[in-house]
Amino acid sequence: MRMLKDVVLAVVAAVIAAAPAVASEITDVTGRKVEIELPAKRILLGEARQIHVAAALKGEHVFDTIVGWRDDLIMKDPDSYDGYRERFPAIEKLPRFGYIPSGDFSLEAAIALKPDVLTLNLEARDAVEESGFIEKAAAAGIAVVYLDFRVDPAKNSERSVEILGQIFGADARAKEFIAWRRDQIAVVTDRLAKAGAIARPKVFIERSPGITGETACCRTFGPANFGEMVEKAGGHNIGADVITATFGDLNPEQLVVANPDHVIVTGSNWSAESDVNQFVAVGRGADPAAARERLKGLMQRPAFAMLDAVKAGRVHAVWHQFYGAPYEFVPIQQFAKWFHPELFADIDPDRTFREFHEKFLPIAYRPGYFVSLSDGGE
Repeated sequence: MRMLKDVVLAVVAAVIAAAPAVASEITDVTGRKVEIELPAKRILLGEARQIHVAAALKGEHVFDTIVGWRDDLIMKDPDSYDGYRERFPAIEKLPRFGYIPSGDFSLEAAIALKPDVLTLNLEARDAVEESGFIEKAAAAGIAVVYLDFRVDPAKNSERSVEILGQIFGADARAKEFIAWRRDQIAVVTDRLAKAGAIARPKVFIERSPGITGETACCRTFGPANFGEMVEKAGGHNIGADVITATFGDLNPEQLVVANPDHVIVTGSNWSAESDVNQFVAVGRGADPAAARERLKGLMQRPAFAMLDAVKAGRVHAVWHQFYGAPYEFVPIQQFAKWFHPELFADIDPDRTFREFHEKFLPIAYRPGYFVSLSDGGE
């Protein structure tokens, strides 16, 4: 009887395994309906920095189904890349691809990897559609799914996490991630709401100064992305007074007239692509003394020395890559401490990010994501 039961179970298992998979449907952030077998067995990340979410969903098994990725992590965030390479040495051999809008993505090489799905960032959409890329990929059996953590994160970040949860077969983990993220943001927003009509300092947040000599000053953010983080943290983003898009430029005269109470610059380790190497290299394991010296140097540019924020030392740097991952709970907490130190004296963004790593990520935490010119501002 036991042998017969085993045979029956084996037959049933074989039938289930042989049954054709039924395609599921994903609605991406553009509203497109995409048919795909879930969870996907072979995934191509159209932006490698999506690993910051994928790793939170899959932990130790994050690279089990990733067959290739864009080269942006190693180019734009090598410190994070090193963290993942230390834990997963085999990723050095993981095929890398260029960026579709730049024309250096090889569809033929991607097809050779036989991926089920290619995840793309929303800002690539125009170039992708103009080139007919989606139709070409579909002809090769590759589904294209758009995500967005950058253009309109308030609208699309949580949906993008849910989509990656579907693709990686980690729906429950995605819900846990979203809930934890909401709770950490609420630590700030709920307290600000209870505080009532609190004075909001004027904040200028500069996008990636010192990475290229082409833009001396003053690329900034409109109402979305880092601009929204400033507002949620109890500040007033002066960029949103002029700019309605995600990014835009102020001229130095506008900056001087606005005379912000705080200046924040975004920085990262851009040594692989910078032509001037004056950026503030904050990020995983960054040297705070070296970052502070770079930050001092940037404040010597015309217009900045005239600002009250610079005279008072209320000048800070934040890891640029927070702008493309749903980790914004960390800068929101740090900004709140900078803007309202007494109200948020008890919160510790460094501890928050460490706890996030311990709870969700397969790599160890190393500090270095913020620096300030004022004493005790890190």
